[in-house]
Parts: sequence; C-alpha cells; structure tokens
Amino acid sequence: MNIAVTGSTGLLGRRLVAALLARGDEVTVLSRDPERARGVLGVAAERWDPPAEPAPAGALSGRDGVIHLAGEPLAQRWTTRARDAIRASREVGTRNLVHGLSAAAITPGVLVSASAVGFYGPRGDERLDESAGPGSDFLAAVCVAWEREAQAAEELGMRVARVRAGVVLDPHGGALAKMLPPFRLGIGGPVAGGRQWLSWVHADDIVAIYLAALDGDAWRGPVNASAPQPARNHDFSRALGRALRRPALLPVPALALRALYGDMAQIVTAGQRVVPAFALEHGFAFRHPDLDEALRSAIG
Repeated sequence: MNIAVTGSTGLLGRRLVAALLARGDEVTVLSRDPERARGVLGVAAERWDPPAEPAPAGALSGRDGVIHLAGEPLAQRWTTRARDAIRASREVGTRNLVHGLSAAAITPGVLVSASAVGFYGPRGDERLDESAGPGSDFLAAVCVAWEREAQAAEELGMRVARVRAGVVLDPHGGALAKMLPPFRLGIGGPVAGGRQWLSWVHADDIVAIYLAALDGDAWRGPVNASAPQPARNHDFSRALGRALRRPALLPVPALALRALYGDMAQIVTAGQRVVPAFALEHGFAFRHPDLDEALRSAIG
C-alpha cells in the first residue's frame, strides 16, 4: 500500500512508520520539518504546518490511505496558551487535512485519525465502550472537535476510523516515561487514592490496531485502543513496582500533582474504564492483554 502519515516523528508515529515499512508499504510523511523527518525515518517527506494551512494535495493524491497523528503534546501544563495550541492542532489541523484531501486529484480510500479515551471524560466506574457519549471537560471537548473534523472526510467518500487511544506503555515517552524515574527509585505509588481507572495499551498493540483499521473495510467510526482489562491506579502502580522489582507503596496526593501539572493532572487523577469492544468484536487479538506481562515487555 501507499500511505501518507502525519505526526510521524512522535513516538507512535515512528513505530507506525517502521511497521508500515516492515510489511512493504510505501510511506510519505507530512511534517513541519521534512528534512529532519527524512533523516529520522528514511522516507519521503513533504512540508506541512497543520494549524496554519491546508495539507498539500499532491502529497495525498493517489494514496491508498492516510494515518493522521499530528497534534500538540498533551503532557504539559495546560496554560491558556497550551490549551489553545492543543485544541487548534487537533481541530484546525484535522480540518486542514480534510481540505487537502478534498483538493486531491485522486482521493485516498481511508483515513485513520487519532483521538483519545479522554473523549469520555471522567466517568468513575462506568464501563465505556464505543457507544458511550462524550464527557464535558476540556479534553473531551477537544476530542469531540477532533473527531468531528476527521469524520468530515466521509463526505469525500473515504472510510474513516477514529482511534481513541488509552495510556500507551512506552518507556520513552508519555505517562509511563514520567512514572519510571520515581518508581525506579522506590518512591512511586498510587496516585490520588488509587481507585480511579487507567485504560492502558501496549505500544505494540496500538500500532497493530492502527494497521488493522487501515486494512479492514469494516473498521470505521470510533475504535477504543486500550487493553481488554483496564486497571485501577493502585493495581497499575503495584504491577509497575513488580516489573521494576521496587516497592510501590508511597501515595502521591492529587494536590501535589495539580500543583505540578495544573489541570493536566486530571488525566491521572480522574480516569476512564474503557473497553475495546469494537476491536474484540472484529477479531483483533491483543499481543499484551495482561498488565504484568505488558509492563515487563514495555520496560524491557
């Protein structure tokens, strides 16, 4: 297949590009810094600044599919400026991607667009599959706008899958990378009481979900990309301690996290109990469904 990828130099983007190349696909990436992207990934690259301009139609025309990952990092303090950048990069950036797709001489067949389980907002113990509605907090509103703009590509005749990612277990970035230093020192533990749910997914499995969504004609609409068994925060902390062979007993107060990260702390202090109903119903087999094994694998 001939695939275009945005957000390709992030951790997930690099893994996805490598997986596409490994199976023999031709890949073109759209990047603010195409020279760097070519050097890092070893693929063709075209310049594109997502919030500023429509995607280049020539780089999209005739592709079999598009994987859209571009977005401002969530793992930062949510100042007013950061909130604006987070929302614009996803809402306006995805709108600009669809503008580019609409101008393509030959429209790609499928768009697989990133989203997040933050779509659902904090929901306590409620079990959330893809039929659940959105939350009402900042991140949920961002995800709703993000998905709405991606869904507009259906009007071009494209199949659109919206991948709602859980917390990706990757030691080089995201939540796990931030957790590892204190846990390795033996000063990690449950956060904000530890009863909130954490919907996690091994990096190998989310890459495989993206590829399944790219390839499978039945894969359309929202797709939860999280392991079949979400964990409460205290259980996740204990499992991480076991994987590192360190104690995981010191509680981290919610107040301390909010002082450090501001409103962004809610990603950790108030979670979602998300289940991947669509993927399981469509025969997807998780390679790492067990939390203890997944953490050992991720940490290496």
